[in-house]
This record gives sequence, C-alpha cells and structure tokens, in this order.
Amino acid sequence: MEIGNKIRDLRKLQGLTQEELADRAELTKGFISQLERDMTSPSIATLEDILQCLGTSLGEFFRDEEDQEQIVFTEEDYFQKVDSEYGNTINWIIPNAQKNSMEPIYLRLKKGGSVYPDNPHEGEEFGYVLKGKIRIHIGNRVCTARKGDSFYYTADQTHYLTAEEASEILWVTSPPSF
Repeated sequence: MEIGNKIRDLRKLQGLTQEELADRAELTKGFISQLERDMTSPSIATLEDILQCLGTSLGEFFRDEEDQEQIVFTEEDYFQKVDSEYGNTINWIIPNAQKNSMEPIYLRLKKGGSVYPDNPHEGEEFGYVLKGKIRIHIGNRVCTARKGDSFYYTADQTHYLTAEEASEILWVTSPPSF
C-alpha cells in the first residue's frame, strides 16, 4: 500500500493544502510533502494525528476495498418474493437489511392486490408511491395515496396496503419487519 498517495488523496478530498494539513497536525509542510511522495514514513502516533485531521482512523485507512461495506446494490443483489394469493411482488432491495436500522423494499401490487395485514409492532413506516393509486389501512382509518405521494405512520395499529390500480411503492420500515 502506498501510504503517501492515500494521504494525499484524503487531504485533497478534505480540500486542504499540504500547509493546512501540516498546521493541523503540528508538523512541517516539508514532512507532509515527503510523506505524500513516500520518501519518509511516519510513526504510528504521527500517522494517527494526520488521519484524525483528515477525518478517518487507522482501521478505516488500512481497510481493504474488498472488506468495505457495500454501498450500492443492483438488481442482482435483490431478493424477490411473489405472492399470487395477495397479488403482490416484494423486492428486498438491500440484502440482509434485518441487521440495519431500517429496511427498504420495492413493492409492486396488481390492481386489487394487497399486502398481508401486519399486526401492531414497534417502529415507523414510510412509503413513496412511484406508480398507481393505493389505500393505506391503519386501524380503522383508510387513506389514499397516488403517484408522487408519500406516507408515514407509526406501526402501533394493524396496518396494510391495498391497490386500487396497479401500483409500485418504495416502502421503508424501521426497525426492519418484512
């Protein structure tokens, strides 16, 4: 690993000059210049100081690209469940989201389709209607949402969605419950 190149890239990403980084880390501009050209190596303590000024840690700095958490997911990563009885297709668009604080799904409902009624639970739910027209059932209350509308509620009552026409929804629960 070329430490110097990585430090230079982080410095530029932070919008700092070599002199500004040197001032923050209480080093000389010449030392930062030599470090970035891999002409010298810092002590662990000095490297920790530099990295702190750059907004990162030793662990993050030395983490391999392959070990880093996945940020972008494609259709190949999705898990799909088709429920012909209820007329819906659920795509879990973030794999293993159960370990996260929230769980987004992409839901398609056929005209007259619905999701299975969910019992009251802890948490919140948010949705954005990408296409169609749906009804949101929360306890005894029923609300309508159309393309471009969003919805949000606490999940402390029985709740579910039905489609008045073929619909697509981005639906997020926190904590994960799907």
